[in-house]
Amino acid sequence: MARSPRKSLYFQDQSDDESYDSDEDMEKNYHDLRRPVPGYSNTNPPSAYSSSSRETSGSHQFLLRPPHDKRELKPYFYRIPPKVVKYMCWALLSTILIIILVLIRASYVSSRQVEMGTVDKSTPKPPSWQTFTFLKRYHGGLKTLVPKDTNVPEYPYDQEGGLRGKNASKTLPKKRPVPKSIPFEPYQSNDLNKPRRQECFLDSRDRTKIPKVHYYSGVPEGYPDAVIGSYEVLGLQSDICFDRFGRLGPYGYGYSARKGGTGAGLHGDRNGADDMWIESGNMTEVDYSKIKWAEIQAICAMKNKKRYKPKAEAEGDLFLDLGTKQEEKEEEKEEEEEEAKPTDESDAFLNERDDFSPPSAGNQTLNYIDDDKKNAILLPRTAVLIRTWWDFRYRTEDIIYLRSLITELSLLSGGEYTIHFLIHVRDDNVPIWADKKIYNRILENALPAEFQGMGTLWSERQMSLIYGGIEESFFRNLPVHGVYRSTFMPVQYFAHQHPEYDYIWNWEMDVRYTGQWYDFVSKVRNWSTAQPRKGLWERNGRFYVPSVHGTWEDFKQMVRVQTEMGTDSPNNVWSSLKPNPNEPNHPANQQQQPKSDTPVWGPEAPLDVLTNQEDVQPPHSYEKDRYEWGVGEEADLITFNPLFDPDGTTWFFTKDVTGYNISLPQGLPPRRAAITTTCRLSRRLLVLMHRETVLRRHAMFSEMFPASIALHHGLKAVYAPHPVYVDRDWPVKYLEGVVNGGRNGASGGARTAVWGAREHNLKGVSWFYDSGFAGNLWRRWLGMRVDGDGGEVEEMGGDGGGEGEGEAGGEAVEEGGNMVEGEYKVIGEGRMCVPGVLLHPVKGVEMVTEGVGSNRGEAED
Repeated sequence: MARSPRKSLYFQDQSDDESYDSDEDMEKNYHDLRRPVPGYSNTNPPSAYSSSSRETSGSHQFLLRPPHDKRELKPYFYRIPPKVVKYMCWALLSTILIIILVLIRASYVSSRQVEMGTVDKSTPKPPSWQTFTFLKRYHGGLKTLVPKDTNVPEYPYDQEGGLRGKNASKTLPKKRPVPKSIPFEPYQSNDLNKPRRQECFLDSRDRTKIPKVHYYSGVPEGYPDAVIGSYEVLGLQSDICFDRFGRLGPYGYGYSARKGGTGAGLHGDRNGADDMWIESGNMTEVDYSKIKWAEIQAICAMKNKKRYKPKAEAEGDLFLDLGTKQEEKEEEKEEEEEEAKPTDESDAFLNERDDFSPPSAGNQTLNYIDDDKKNAILLPRTAVLIRTWWDFRYRTEDIIYLRSLITELSLLSGGEYTIHFLIHVRDDNVPIWADKKIYNRILENALPAEFQGMGTLWSERQMSLIYGGIEESFFRNLPVHGVYRSTFMPVQYFAHQHPEYDYIWNWEMDVRYTGQWYDFVSKVRNWSTAQPRKGLWERNGRFYVPSVHGTWEDFKQMVRVQTEMGTDSPNNVWSSLKPNPNEPNHPANQQQQPKSDTPVWGPEAPLDVLTNQEDVQPPHSYEKDRYEWGVGEEADLITFNPLFDPDGTTWFFTKDVTGYNISLPQGLPPRRAAITTTCRLSRRLLVLMHRETVLRRHAMFSEMFPASIALHHGLKAVYAPHPVYVDRDWPVKYLEGVVNGGRNGASGGARTAVWGAREHNLKGVSWFYDSGFAGNLWRRWLGMRVDGDGGEVEEMGGDGGGEGEGEAGGEAVEEGGNMVEGEYKVIGEGRMCVPGVLLHPVKGVEMVTEGVGSNRGEAED
């Protein structure tokens, strides 16, 4: 008989057919029966029958929970198909992957842009100077000439008093007949104690006389004054002006190539252009097609050799002469002297001419001393090195420029200057130092035919061999022996090879001067010689603005006060601290900004450089000097931009210093710099630079090395404040604050200086390394169109004459007037006439010549 399953007492009162309670009720009843057992930690409730064996086995508990009631699930509103979900997941992953790749690419591109310095920025607000209006009276013509003392300049003017030029007050200048031009004679002021100057000619037979530059008295009405520098300070004439025919006509400009000219300048206003050829009655245009400048320059130097110091023996080339015996050198020297002797056709110039008549100054004839007099003052020899390169394209305008340099500096001066080309061979693989045939072939191809025999080649590879051992830093990815960072290395070596030259001008191909070269260079030299040493470095570091600073004497005393007392200029906050290890109590060592500056007095050498016995020491203290030391002393360095302190400025090359110990407390050595490398250097300075480079392995950036070496060794350096013009109507006080925005009123020494990030302010001046005004003014002066203005039509005044005086108004006037549709234009005044002004840079001027289309004469925008 089957045994019925035993029921738990928990269910004994319930019938078999009675349904189970719900899950919640059963759970509640089950836990209500559980009681904690005293003394045990077990929290499980005891069984209902404590005495039963089932109490410990737990078999009385349900093996399976009672089944739940199956409740009906609510259906979803919409269920996305699995296939769609899969595609959506793939799309999401792809999007995330693309975003990651884009971010990686953007990070890489941004890093490369930062490295290359081409980070795109939003268009910045234009500088303040670009909002100033352009000056117009620079383009005034010969028909409006007035005496300088009666001229009211368009700029600068008294802005507080409201004094303006006539054109600014809307009164047109009166047009007058063109006067006669006058020959310019700058050689009348020769010292009577010097041997007389022998006349030189343009041929070896002394038949072709040298034509003279012509000028006009006065300036165009309303012509602006120079805002920086001064004519009067340097002794230059500001009451005369030069037109293009009077200035360039003697060198082939303005007449046909069939007559030996260049074929340029045959168009435009030619009123009075041929006056210079009529002055002597039988003078005709010079035929320059057969001129050999090297020959006539050597003849001129030989004729005047008694005027100069004895010629020192030149050093041979260390590469080409290596291993040559002394006897061979002497034989070559004798052969050269024999070849230099004149032929029978030209021996007349060796004899003293009985009919020689020296130039006259007014009605007084200069009585030159006899050439053989022992107490005669002998002149130094000076070389002018024209910096060019082997594949330079010599345009017609370049040829005229070079002819003027040779004629005015060398021939007309009686050989005071020797013009020479220093030619850069840009291919380092050409061994110019190893083979004379290669050297001569390249030299022949590097110069036009008329300048053959006047050049010297050099290359960067050659400089690296001569000046070996210099640490290669590749500052801004440029080699230390390269022409950009070490422009003066070949000049140093040239001076080492040619000890006969006491001074060397480093001259660039893109420099122009609207006046006469010898007049400018000699006046700059004389003024520099007369400058005292006291306060010289401090004056050198500032732009001279006459309309703000007053006279030169006022400017000199202002600089002294600014140096010794200091200023309250906020620009001093951005100047650099300069610790002085030799003075422990110096304010700079206490991290305090000194208000005053210590004037330069004697050598300022770096701490790791021993004092050289050749260094120039002051004869007495700074306080005892009465502006006497240095007066009459030739300058070792002459520059045309201020010699500023680059320390603390944003100038790009302030830290381009090689070979110096910069780990000392002094840090970088004392430095000075002058923008552009056009300057005059003495042999003494070049020898020191040569030794610094060869023996001490020192080098600096090109524009910093000569001035810094002069500072280290106590040499005399001078910034010549030549006249500089500006193309816009700057407030003069604002301009002075910008250009002298450095420490204590100087142009350098602080982050707010104009050098570096603020150099854009100098783009509108007539002399700067990237000036735009210089090239535009030169082209307009040549009669070309620039930016839609100028040219033959505006010079001639169109079909109308434009004579007489008119009043400006808001309406257009007849052609030939000066107001066109309400805008002021210089029309019908003839060709421009400009005082002597030094311009840089002037590049790529294409003149209209015979057989060349007129479109080449249009200046590019």
